[in-house]
Amino acid sequence: MPDLLPVPTSMSITLDQITKRYQNTPVVNDVSLEVSDGEFFVLLGASGSGKSTLLRAIAGLTGVDHGRISLHGRDVTQVSPRKREVGFVFQNYALFKHMSVADNIEFALRVRGVKSAERRARRQELLRLVALEGMDDRLPTQLSGGQQQRVAVARALAHKPQVLLMDEPFGALDAKIREELRRTIREVQRELKISTILVTHDQEEAFALADRIGVMNLGRLLEVGRPEELYARPATRFVATFLGAANLLLARQTAQGIRVGATPVSTMLDKPANQRAELRREHEVVAMLRPEEISLAVERESLNSIYLGAGKVETISFTGAFERLRVRMVEADKAAVSADADAENLAILDVTRTQHEQRQLPLSVGQSVAVGVRRIHVLPTPLSSYSVYAVTSTEADALKQHPLLVDLATRMKTRITTQIEPGLGQAGTARPQQPLAGVAVIAAGADAGAQLDWLLQRGAAEVLILPGQYTPATRVLIHWTGEEVRRATLAVAASVLRHVPAEATYLNILPEEESDASKPSGMRELLDARSEAQAVHGLEMRTELHYGDAAALLQRELAEHTSGMLILGVTDPVDFRQRFDWLLQQSPGWPVLLVFRSEETSAPVRKMT
Repeated sequence: MPDLLPVPTSMSITLDQITKRYQNTPVVNDVSLEVSDGEFFVLLGASGSGKSTLLRAIAGLTGVDHGRISLHGRDVTQVSPRKREVGFVFQNYALFKHMSVADNIEFALRVRGVKSAERRARRQELLRLVALEGMDDRLPTQLSGGQQQRVAVARALAHKPQVLLMDEPFGALDAKIREELRRTIREVQRELKISTILVTHDQEEAFALADRIGVMNLGRLLEVGRPEELYARPATRFVATFLGAANLLLARQTAQGIRVGATPVSTMLDKPANQRAELRREHEVVAMLRPEEISLAVERESLNSIYLGAGKVETISFTGAFERLRVRMVEADKAAVSADADAENLAILDVTRTQHEQRQLPLSVGQSVAVGVRRIHVLPTPLSSYSVYAVTSTEADALKQHPLLVDLATRMKTRITTQIEPGLGQAGTARPQQPLAGVAVIAAGADAGAQLDWLLQRGAAEVLILPGQYTPATRVLIHWTGEEVRRATLAVAASVLRHVPAEATYLNILPEEESDASKPSGMRELLDARSEAQAVHGLEMRTELHYGDAAALLQRELAEHTSGMLILGVTDPVDFRQRFDWLLQQSPGWPVLLVFRSEETSAPVRKMT
């Protein structure tokens, strides 16, 4: 296991719930982050993920709608860019074309009234650092792209800023120059020990430079960690697939371990004791297989890894040091299907082999192979797939096309199956034709209550109720009716909010008569919930404390805002039906995701009265 970074003694950059909206849509959504002194932090994400907007907010080049920015312990949220002591390097160099290299570097010092001798000394020091000594008198047009970007870095460092921010500084350069400039910047950063945030969409660049990486998507900071940890043990689908190639499979968690193929793989020993009861409950999970962790052989007996199944080679691509293959599984456990495949289709796996492996076993398109796996990582997401339940195929097809369900499944890279159950909602009918898997989905309406009871009696843990008319959610409310379901509700909320561009608020609702005596404990519950959401689930959310009847307050909130979603944790289904039955019948209305647990680590609620 790699050595952990030393615990930072002080923080250079602290962000607390930073939110920036454009046209009421959060492009940066409740981002909290701490960067330690001298750390090289890389903010990674696709175009439009909000990373550049966040960087400009730290620099003061754009304002924020919510939250606080602190640099070396000083709150700079309302401080002008010049007074923040930040150096900024843009993608397009942003040099003054009419000024020499010397004048560009000295510009920030000149406007600050620094004496000429000191300016020259600082310029020479920086030119040495960026390997441009002797080029003082050249104009930017006389330099290559890589040299211009080195000048931009030197200019950003001239006034000795406390923080260096770089927005895709290598984007306009060819591969060889990018690699050289990356090496130079890393050496400069280490020598000066300056806290640095670099924004990029290039995974290789992030791996080469970062002490830690933060991955953004849809305005949220999904995960933060050391590069090798995020690659080997990601917590989210997006990070798993964004940081290199990944095969995501739907598998079964059993008492013996994860069953992806013919042999269960034990995953119990590396789990905390408080999670092992949940692991013993059989349910569907998302398993990640990196292409380099898959091995191929002509016969099963020749594998030196766990047998997954039989496959057939569909494509082979030569990429230099590696060979990339696509292998279609033709014999495997029915649970081992691609997360984004239809239920009847088995997995297509991406496989990477070294030149040594190619020479040991040459393969050709169409050849049958035995497929093994060296390592499987199970994502800690409670949401694996979606199963639409309906009485008729017409109703199921309509529900399967619901905009929210389509968006969630697409962004989560998972599948939607349909279960036609003529006896859905009827007491005494047989068990489902197929085992319950993933989140059960039903339509809101008069029959929703009976259908919910039917699903709970058969072991459903999460049920999504979708209204007929729906406005894309800009706000997600989170509430639970008992502490036993808190952990599960937070886990489900975190999984949903990684794929919905909406702001999240946890509502702690206490009885009106307890307002005075319970206020301190209510505030502690808010802080505990936010702390757990951050530390355990990587979820940043707002918190609100209210007094009154929970059902009435939620009904009022839903009536006042037309575009929202409710995630509700429930421990007692009978009490839920008595107090919240109106949630099942609203259409138009809010989508409602119900999380049922009788105990925090036990199986879902099964018994109805």
